Amino acid sequence: MICVPTIHAMTTRMSLNHLNTCPPELFCAALADIWEHAPWVACGIVDQRPFACVDALHAAMVQVVAAWDEPARVAFYAGHPELAGEDARRGAMTDASIAEQGTLALARLEKDEAERWSALNRAYRARFGFPFILCIRRHTRASALQVFEQRLAHDRATELATSLSEIAAITRLRLDRLVCDVSHAASHAALTPS
Repeated sequence: MICVPTIHAMTTRMSLNHLNTCPPELFCAALADIWEHAPWVACGIVDQRPFACVDALHAAMVQVVAAWDEPARVAFYAGHPELAGEDARRGAMTDASIAEQGTLALARLEKDEAERWSALNRAYRARFGFPFILCIRRHTRASALQVFEQRLAHDRATELATSLSEIAAITRLRLDRLVCDVSHAASHAALTPS
């Protein structure tokens, strides 16, 4: 039996070379948790291997999502949890989302603060039809709230694009936790003076 590491149950990182050379089903399984409830994103690029670097691997996956029509992207966005939402308080999210929202303790807000987040979540979903998506690891709780309020003023096209950019940032951080680009690290080390 082969054990495929995932971002939430990994003891060691895997190399890009491994992803470039492993059987297609292992490639898809290894990257399944990078995209929220969308393991098929990785499967959509398996035939593009080998990837020269992790940036190229990530860009190919982002392109899969960017190529979808608006209804497909909205359905995909709708699979993401609300920040500080009910799923966060119940712990009913993917392990990656629990860890990410946990960096700002969004599941353990005081009542007034939880109500503020809930009101923003309702307003955003009513306006755009999908949850507010933000790469929370790049924010403090205060800056996340500020961005949330600012983005409520955007038009739909802007939010569709911004949400994809935020998902790209989230997935890049998840990918960096999973995959080490040995060739890139080796070339960087060769250029760095001792």
